[in-house]
Parts: sequence; structure tokens; C-alpha cells
Amino acid sequence: MEVASQLFAILAPVFLLSGIGYYWARSGRPFDSEMVMMIVTNLATPCLIFSTLSRLTVSPAAFGELAMAAVLCGLGFATIGLIALRILKLPAHSYLPALMFPNTGNLGLPLCLFAFGEAGLALGIAVFTVNSVAQFTLGAALASGEWSFKRLLHTPIVYALVAGLAFMLSGIRAPDWLYNTTSLMGGVAIPLMVTALGVSLAQLKVNRLPRALGLSLLRLVGGFTVGLLVAWALKLDGAARGVMIIQAAMPTAVFNYLFALRFKREPADVAGMVVITTLMVFALLPFLLLFVLPKT
Repeated sequence: MEVASQLFAILAPVFLLSGIGYYWARSGRPFDSEMVMMIVTNLATPCLIFSTLSRLTVSPAAFGELAMAAVLCGLGFATIGLIALRILKLPAHSYLPALMFPNTGNLGLPLCLFAFGEAGLALGIAVFTVNSVAQFTLGAALASGEWSFKRLLHTPIVYALVAGLAFMLSGIRAPDWLYNTTSLMGGVAIPLMVTALGVSLAQLKVNRLPRALGLSLLRLVGGFTVGLLVAWALKLDGAARGVMIIQAAMPTAVFNYLFALRFKREPADVAGMVVITTLMVFALLPFLLLFVLPKT
């Protein structure tokens, strides 16, 4: 009963908020997904990153270790994706981003928070930040077919990371007015992320089911395997191990669909991957959490 209660406390907020988003969209109520994602990406999430880093609840070494683990996972995802796409004779610029970049934000961050508390959120942000910077640079370059350094300069998450790291590494305490403001704004990031995820599930459709299903299985099985191997190789334990495996096993990020739609890179197939991987992760979350939570 204690384990079931712990799992319910972690899963209920994610299921309820995403369910609200799903119902909201299916009932025909207006929801400006573009505006919400702009707020989350350009304002709320940078504030969440800054406020968390400026008063970090884990050591800088632990944060850096998770960031390095995220880089290694990204390389692992890319290797598996390139090999599989070469075998399947599918274009990398259309499908590799969907295999490389999991949903470490909308779904990963709340799970890390509810499973491991503030320390889990801080470690989850390390993975999310690396993933986000890579997605808005390398992911966008893969989808568009050209590299643009300007995208990095126009990514607010990068500036929030630099500012937060400056306070963290210097040991200087962020002014209360600045911390309170960014903490208040950052507090809306996770609820909006999860609600927007539910809206996306209601709006996206699955086409070419066999292909989408096969690539979805590759994302989830490959992600979990890579996360487990990286955690083992770096000898991660406790919250660090759990956060790494959770983030690596997340479904295809919605932003992959937005890039595919913008640059006309098989958006219907990528949408199918977003839907299928998310539903599969929802079904498998209890088992994933049982695997990573500390045994009592």
C-alpha cells in the first residue's frame, strides 16, 4: 500500500493535468498552443531554470555530472538512430530529431520533481537544459538542412542557464526580489507544460501506424537502454540514477513535430511518434518508477 500510495502521488498530477488539457481541447474550448509554448519556452522555463540554479539544492558537481550524462545519452540516441534509419532507408533529417530528443520538459521535469523532490527537479533541469540547447541548435539544423548560430543566441534558456550558473558557481545568493520574481514565473512552467501536452495529444493524429509504431518502440527501448547504460558507466546512484533513466526514457518531444511541420519533414509521421510514445510511456510509467525509485 505504501508503494502504491507513493506511485499515485507521483503519477496523479501528471495524469490529471494532461487529462485536463486533453478534455479542454476535445471539448472545443479555445487553447492557443503557440502562445502557451512561447510563454513556456521564452519566459516561464528560463525563469524556472534560473531560480532553481541560483539556489541549487544539489552540488554543482552533481549537476555537472548529470549534464555530462545527458550529452552521452544524446550521442547514444544519435548513434542508434542513424544506424536504424540507415537500415530502414529513411531520411535522417526527417526522423532523427524525433529519435534523439525526448520530452525531458513537459513530462520529464514533473516526474523528476514528484519522484525525487527539489533535488530531482534540479538534476532533471541539467538534462533538460542540455537537451533543449541541442534541440534548438542541432535539431533545428537537422530539420532545416542548415546550421544557424543565431538560433542559439535567440534561445532564452541559454541566458537563464548562464545567469543561474554564475550565481551557483560563485556562491553568491541571488537577490530576494530577483529570486522571488523568477520563482513565481517559473512556477507556472510545469503546469503549463503538462496541460499543453494533453492538448497536443488531443490535436495530433497517427498516420502510417506500422512505421510510427516501429520508430516509437525504437525511441522508448533505445532511450531506456542508453539511459541505463550511461547511469551504469558513470556509476550514478540514488536520485541521479533515477532522473537520468527517467529523462532518457521519455517520449518524443512535441517540438520535434513543430520543427517537422515548419520545414516539411514528414510531420504526419513525427506526430504519430509523439502520440504513440506518449501513450506508451503513460501506460509504462508505474513500472518505470518502480524501477528507479529507492527500495525501502
